[in-house]
Amino acid sequence: MSIERNERESLILARLAREGSLSVAALSRQLGVSEVTVRSDLRALEDRGLLVRTHGGAEATGYRNVLERQLQHAGEKGRIAAAAAELIRDDDVVMIEAGTTCAEIVARLGERRGVRILTNSTLVLRYARLHPSLTVVLTGGTFHRSSESLVGPGALAAIEDFNVRLAFFGTDGFSAERGLTTAFAEGAEVIRAMKARATESWLVADSSKYARAGFVSVMPLADLAGVISDSGLGEDARAELGNSGVEVRIV
Repeated sequence: MSIERNERESLILARLAREGSLSVAALSRQLGVSEVTVRSDLRALEDRGLLVRTHGGAEATGYRNVLERQLQHAGEKGRIAAAAAELIRDDDVVMIEAGTTCAEIVARLGERRGVRILTNSTLVLRYARLHPSLTVVLTGGTFHRSSESLVGPGALAAIEDFNVRLAFFGTDGFSAERGLTTAFAEGAEVIRAMKARATESWLVADSSKYARAGFVSVMPLADLAGVISDSGLGEDARAELGNSGVEVRIV
C-alpha cells in the first residue's frame, strides 16, 4: 500500500541526507508508488529548494547535516516560519540570517509584492528564486559549509550598507538567562550586525532550542522585539521569557 505524500517526502529527504543521491526507480520500489508519482514528489521538493533533480533521480542540494536539520521538527518550523512571514508587508525591507527556520520564512512570501531581502543564507536564495516578486541581495563573504551561510568581513561590510524594518535570526540555543547563543563566532557577528541595522529583530526558534547554550553568546533576549516559538515551549519557559522583557508568540 502506498504512503501519503508528506511521509514520502520525509523518507526521500532522509535517504538523501544519508546517501547524497537517489534514483527514481529505486524510490518507486521503496515507496510503493509509480515513477510518475516519484517524479512529481521530486519536482515539489526541488521547487522548495530541498534537492536538485537529475536525469533519472535526484541529488542533495547541500551538505547532509543541513538536510537533516530541515527534517527535525519540520512541522514546528513551518508554523514558526508562517507566523514570521505574517509580520512582513508588501514593499518591506528585511534581513534574514542563516538557518533552516529562517529560510522557510521566504517560502511563505509567495503573495507578497515588492519585498526586498538582504541575507547571508544560501538556503534563503534557493527559496527566493521561486518567487520573482522578491528582490534578494546576498551579502557576499566566506562560505561556511555547515550552516550554508556567508560570514566574515565581506558579509559584515555588506550589512553595514543597508537599513531594514525587520530582521529574523535563528539560533543554536536560547534562554532567559543566557540570551541568544550560536555555535560559531562568525555567525554571532552577522547577527549582531543585522540587529544594528534593523528597527525590529525577531528570533525564530523551535522549542527544542530552549535552555540549550551554543558556544558563543550573541545578545540578551531583551535586545529583541520578540521570539516566535512553538507550543512545545512549557509554561515555565514562557514565563521566564516574558519576564526577560521580550514578546513571546507561540504557534
